[in-house]
Amino acid sequence: MGMSPDHICGHTYHGRHGAIKNAFRYRVDYVLTDLASNAESPRLFSRNKGNVTALYDVDHGGERGNGRGLDWVREVLTDHGFEGLTKGRILLLAQPRVWGHVFNPVAFWLVYDTSDVLRMVIAEVNNTYGDRHSYLCYHKDLSPILPTDRLKAQKIFHVSPFQPIAGEYTFRFDVTDEHVGIVIDYRSAESGVYATFHGRRQKMTNSSIIGAAVARPLGSLRVLALIHWQAVRLWWKGAGFRARPVAPETEVSS
Repeated sequence: MGMSPDHICGHTYHGRHGAIKNAFRYRVDYVLTDLASNAESPRLFSRNKGNVTALYDVDHGGERGNGRGLDWVREVLTDHGFEGLTKGRILLLAQPRVWGHVFNPVAFWLVYDTSDVLRMVIAEVNNTYGDRHSYLCYHKDLSPILPTDRLKAQKIFHVSPFQPIAGEYTFRFDVTDEHVGIVIDYRSAESGVYATFHGRRQKMTNSSIIGAAVARPLGSLRVLALIHWQAVRLWWKGAGFRARPVAPETEVSS
């Protein structure tokens, strides 16, 4: 049968490094699921068809809006010399579509080995311009990813018009049967952002879906509105605005 979807109602926090300070914290709903599983899902959650909440393969894995889901992940692992990891569980942590709309500032593919040990995370980063780039996060010797580990990636993708395409990401992942915790600390010479997501794992139910829909009925539309509101605040505080550059030609970097 496999794993049925988990609903993580957590908190995300963003704090800006540098001379111009800005910070915010709000609730957000994520789904953690095994797309290869045929386990039963709540009636109000669907895969690749409309519902109150849903996950669509086209939303993840590869080109934005034309994703290939698990097939893309397995292709990337094979192309980068990690074919052995295609045989373990691969879980997707993402905000679902709510009433048909979705925007994930970042979603995560959690890649486990055949002993169910976390060995790699693919951070799938989207900007508000319709672009996407994914970062492979792993130890060079493929040792297990522990909560205390710090995994580095060079930033090459434009996300915020108030941050340069320079500097380095530091990722931390703490994923257990009870909890999901992710920290992304981005630093450049002039500024940066400290971002976190923490939430308790619980089985997705019709009740949890209804509760989220009542509390946050706009789903990721609310997330987009909050992103633009924070952009207005940064502009008002005098943060420099950068034009959108050309997206990287490669889909993946590490």
